[in-house]
Amino acid sequence: YTIGEVAKKFDMNESLHRHWEKEFPIISTKKAGGNIRQYRKEDIENIRLVYHLVKEKGMTLQGAKLRLKANKEKTVQTAEVLDRLKQIREELVKLRKSLDYLT
Repeated sequence: YTIGEVAKKFDMNESLHRHWEKEFPIISTKKAGGNIRQYRKEDIENIRLVYHLVKEKGMTLQGAKLRLKANKEKTVQTAEVLDRLKQIREELVKLRKSLDYLT
């Protein structure tokens, strides 16, 4: 994925992603010709973790670094559960709209 695609996925600007790359060693992109960043699935998962801690939980960058360093596995599990709950909620909202349409 390109930095533009990743930024769009998280509804953030590209400069913030570049900044996070410098701050969080777990986000390690590869650069193609012309210094174009290429993000792998693993990079996107790590960005998702940082996003969860900083944007959703309101942690500082330093706090997020400490959390990931202390217990990355638990943070991953929590973020996965929250993502799944969001997906379930979206499906339930769609179902409710469909039912409202029928009545």
